[in-house]
Amino acid sequence: MNNFSFRNPTRIHFGKGQIAKIKEEIPADARVLITYGGGSIKKNGVLAQVHAVLENITFFEFGGIEPNPHFETLMNAVELVKQEKITYLLAVGGGSVVDGTKFIAGAALYDGDPLEMVYTRAAKVKAALPLGCILTLPATGSEMNGNAVVTRWETKDKMGMFSELMRPAFSILDPETTYSLPARQVGNGVVDAMVHILEQYMTYPVNGKVQDYYAESLLKILMEDGPQALTDPMNYDVRANIMWAATQALNGTLNLGMPGDWSIHAIGHQITALYGLDHAQTLAIVLPAVWHYKKAQKKAKLLQYAEHVLGIQEANDDQCAMLAIEKTRAFFESMGVATRFSAYGLDATAIPAIVEKLRQHGRLKLGEHGDITPDDVTQLLQLAL
Repeated sequence: MNNFSFRNPTRIHFGKGQIAKIKEEIPADARVLITYGGGSIKKNGVLAQVHAVLENITFFEFGGIEPNPHFETLMNAVELVKQEKITYLLAVGGGSVVDGTKFIAGAALYDGDPLEMVYTRAAKVKAALPLGCILTLPATGSEMNGNAVVTRWETKDKMGMFSELMRPAFSILDPETTYSLPARQVGNGVVDAMVHILEQYMTYPVNGKVQDYYAESLLKILMEDGPQALTDPMNYDVRANIMWAATQALNGTLNLGMPGDWSIHAIGHQITALYGLDHAQTLAIVLPAVWHYKKAQKKAKLLQYAEHVLGIQEANDDQCAMLAIEKTRAFFESMGVATRFSAYGLDATAIPAIVEKLRQHGRLKLGEHGDITPDDVTQLLQLAL
């Protein structure tokens, strides 16, 4: 296991009725901007709960943050923050709303062109407004980290960024807020959380047993409860386990002292930016392709995953590794997330633009060994057709 230092200061309020905790977290004299997406929180009553708790606090609203939040939209929110002298941000929604609100928090106090935050991955952020989160879609883990992903719609650039200054001060996780999610979002969320775990797990052994076994337990939970969330959407225990597993998947615990891959996300981001696929859909396409292409380098962990998570015990290592890949693909499909380009109306002609975007962003050495080049991406994506 490699050396590491770890700290995660985000406070989590988990369970039924925890939206009331807002009152304990946000100063009474704050000027709050509530951010949200398409308006589902109005239909399911979550926004009404927030309004009730904030009744004695000055607040404003900014809706319409898109999936894969657009830089252009977020800059409109930044203008509102400045106009109304906002002092606290409250993101109410899924990962895209939380990511977008993190960007707003940094951009509102940024000395210069906030576009630099996107292309420097937030490296130049020196200050940010405080923010909290009410999570309504478990998937990205953004509620307990300083990561964000923003899309510049004008140029079709989707870029990840990180700053400790953009980490939520608190996050509220009430599983009941997820009851009304459409099946597509449930499936996407489970796949997204799984791939977050697998990007940190499916590399090579470094004897990090705590992280490995924890990752394996989270994967088992998602694979056991994910299908139940589709068939029994009002099951609180199922929703609670999925929600907490998705948070644990990317709160910094699993990567401590461990190598990470993240090629799957890097490639998937370009597919979303160019062709509009859901984030989880791109991950489901790319993951089996990367694993097939790098099967030899990942074999030790593929075999461990096959035995510990999937219960596969084939005598032949190659067959065991292949079966692990195909069973993972089959699970994604069972959650309603297709795993091949053709299912989304794309073919081999889509690949060159994806590879060119990676070149433009300097993503020339991907994977845990830094040995996935743009030429390799061209070849491995052929396996995803």
